[in-house]
Amino acid sequence: MLSSACRRFISSPSAAAVIRLSRAASASASPRAYSSISATEIAERTKRMLDAKEQSGLSYDELASKLGVTNTYTAQLLMGQAKLTSETAIKLQEALPDASKQDIEDMTTAFPMRAFDEEIMKEPNVYRTYEAITHYGEAIKSIINEQCGDGIMSAIDFYCDVGTTTGKHGEKRVVITFNGKFLPHIEQKMDDNSAKSPRD
Repeated sequence: MLSSACRRFISSPSAAAVIRLSRAASASASPRAYSSISATEIAERTKRMLDAKEQSGLSYDELASKLGVTNTYTAQLLMGQAKLTSETAIKLQEALPDASKQDIEDMTTAFPMRAFDEEIMKEPNVYRTYEAITHYGEAIKSIINEQCGDGIMSAIDFYCDVGTTTGKHGEKRVVITFNGKFLPHIEQKMDDNSAKSPRD
């Protein structure tokens, strides 16, 4: 039987706050759930593909060279964030002989869920990259507008490459290149609208 003190705590706002925090922690610890894919299966396949890469002894740059794609796209393929084409699948199987044929076949047939878990923002490397983009965001937009016009950089017709260079003091420096197609905003001319909404 609960004591009067316990009953008072259970009915208090403090207890409600503890329950909310507990539920939030449980939700953040569980895999992201979608109805169309299994996050657990993707995570397990990613682990197997990364193990196969490690067994091969290849760096991302070396593997990318064998596949003919950028190093970041190579990493995305192994992590289930990009779709593997049948042509590249042959090269990947040759480059990573320890990877199972089933895993590679699944990578060619499955459509990726291109998303991220918000927990990744707590990782300092990811957060600092995000911080740099947001800190320079307005300046980058202003220069894009000046050089290209009113529009955005595509993240679909897009190439990303990560490299390094040596600074003038001999320090290693990170170089991240974004190469995206410029997409201009259109003027929504009535005559060009092929799917007009009905008017009752």
